[in-house]
Amino acid sequence: MESKLEVRDLPLLEKCAHTLRFLCADMVQKANSGHPGVAMGLSEVAVVLGKHVRLNPHNVHWLNRDRLVFSGGHASALVYALLHLWGFDVSLEDLKSFRQLDSKTPGHLEFGHTQGVEITTGPLGQGFANAVGFALASQIAQNLLDMSSINHKVYCLCGDGDLQEGISYEGASLAGHLQLDNLIVIYDSNAITIEGGTHLAFSEDVPGRFKAQGWEVLECDGHNFLEIDRILTQAQTATRPTLIIANTTIGKGAVGLEGSAKVHGAPLGVEVLERSKSAVGLSGEFTIPAEIAHAFSLQEKGRALESEWQHYLETKPALQARIAHLQAKDFSKTLYPSFEVGKMIATRASNGAILNALSEAYLGFLGGSADLAPSNNTHLKAQQDCLPPDFGRNVHFGIREHAMAALSNAIANYGLFVPFCATFFVFSDYLAPSLRLSALMGNQVFYIFTHDSIGVGEDGATHQPIEHLSHLRALPNFYVFRPMDAHENVRCWQVALSLQKSCAFVLSRQNLEVLESTSLEAVQKGGYILHVSPTPPQVSLVSSGSEVHVCLQAAQLLEKQGVGVQVVSVPCFDLLIEQDQVYLESLFVGKVLAVEAGRGLEWWRFAHDVLSMESFGKSAPGSTLFTHFGFSAQNIVQRAQILLERPC
Repeated sequence: MESKLEVRDLPLLEKCAHTLRFLCADMVQKANSGHPGVAMGLSEVAVVLGKHVRLNPHNVHWLNRDRLVFSGGHASALVYALLHLWGFDVSLEDLKSFRQLDSKTPGHLEFGHTQGVEITTGPLGQGFANAVGFALASQIAQNLLDMSSINHKVYCLCGDGDLQEGISYEGASLAGHLQLDNLIVIYDSNAITIEGGTHLAFSEDVPGRFKAQGWEVLECDGHNFLEIDRILTQAQTATRPTLIIANTTIGKGAVGLEGSAKVHGAPLGVEVLERSKSAVGLSGEFTIPAEIAHAFSLQEKGRALESEWQHYLETKPALQARIAHLQAKDFSKTLYPSFEVGKMIATRASNGAILNALSEAYLGFLGGSADLAPSNNTHLKAQQDCLPPDFGRNVHFGIREHAMAALSNAIANYGLFVPFCATFFVFSDYLAPSLRLSALMGNQVFYIFTHDSIGVGEDGATHQPIEHLSHLRALPNFYVFRPMDAHENVRCWQVALSLQKSCAFVLSRQNLEVLESTSLEAVQKGGYILHVSPTPPQVSLVSSGSEVHVCLQAAQLLEKQGVGVQVVSVPCFDLLIEQDQVYLESLFVGKVLAVEAGRGLEWWRFAHDVLSMESFGKSAPGSTLFTHFGFSAQNIVQRAQILLERPC
């Protein structure tokens, strides 16, 4: 490929960089909040990158567009300025409303909030792993479609902070292993972090690190237009992921503050800003000359690129049909497995059968585990492994839980897939930042967590989740399903798919008896009456997962004592709290005893008493631990009797 720039272009390119640089500085100054340093330092890189990216501002959902990820989400001023200049639906008034209430330009990038933002990148390092996920998604798309319909690149801009976060190690390792040759990461190497120079805490050999992980490593002066262009052009033909080290000066052009940590996260100040503009022949605020606006615009180029792509598709009706199938994300033809009533099946096992049924119904359902597929039951039996050159739908994330979740977010945002990822529930802590971003974005990722309680048993306290259910249930816009048996598991999946949100499935290691199937409507409400005594209930036993079975046993004992009982199964607490008061009052009749082999703090919202874990677990068989910690029918009966004796 030939370079896109020549020496004669330099005067205009320099004007473009100055305009972009001070447009960002104006945004931060007007908001009196933000991060001007990175935006100013990356202006030359951003200008040249605009000559290479394949985007269509008229259709932000064009499938074969390049994906551009800014891992340093705090550099949002640069992104918004670029989106405006490129021709996306981000106006000059939006730039002037930077970081203000209900504006299109919040402090950090948010997917679905601002046109052209591909993914929410808040915590440092997330965007790096997201970019790996986008690159992987495009390789899988090529496998399902063809290389002419999917031949775009994935660009990521990252900084020192991103590379210090551990998630970048995980993401880079997997990208190198999978030889993701469509991934180009531009490392803004300005040697500055918030506390000062990177020498305070970061001295590793970055080129050596990435070469060891299987990457191509290139380097350039991040303020030299022709050099940046040459390196970007070279990266287009790489046969493995590419890291471009762009050596830049933070706060470039800020008189008296260039290269200083002071310019990282604070406005320049009116005086410095005026002197800095004057030094390059600029004046006024939010100034964009017509010549510069035309030079930046991608509208004409983007429309032509997509038109060419659409013309290709018109000659391939079968390909068009397959793309339409993937984009529809339609699971309606799923043939869910059936289970024999009375049989003992762990919900992780029934879940494995459900995952396979879903993958057969929809080509875009894919995923895998963090090296735990045999334990999580996540292997898709009819699908290929996701390895080069055949990128199938069985993804082997390796022991990289943190990056696994971030990759899954990007795969979900790609536009063709519904991903799942899996590990033991206790390790959901490793996924927490990405789980939170899933909830914030409102995308659709399924998180499969097995070994859900002290029922894990002999592995002991380090592997027994205690606080994790309460943690995930506390996330807004996120739904946690903990089915009591195989049939309820099927219903939970039917409900979860209809939500089109990110959901977690929390599943047992131990076998649980398969009960009669309940109605879809009941599970849609999050909780329902599973069993009720012939006599009016005096006590309601409320639980989820494996504890429901113990509550059913306790109900039989209480009924023999003449106590009216109803047992309420709550497979999804998040859906339950969305129900109206009349329905909730029908569930929580008499004295309410919640039973959960976890912290269960959220149950106090409804319960008069909560039988829960008040400590970490121990190492012993799971059944022994349930008895030891009081999750037995006999102890539930005693707690219910004590509760009934209490005055209202």
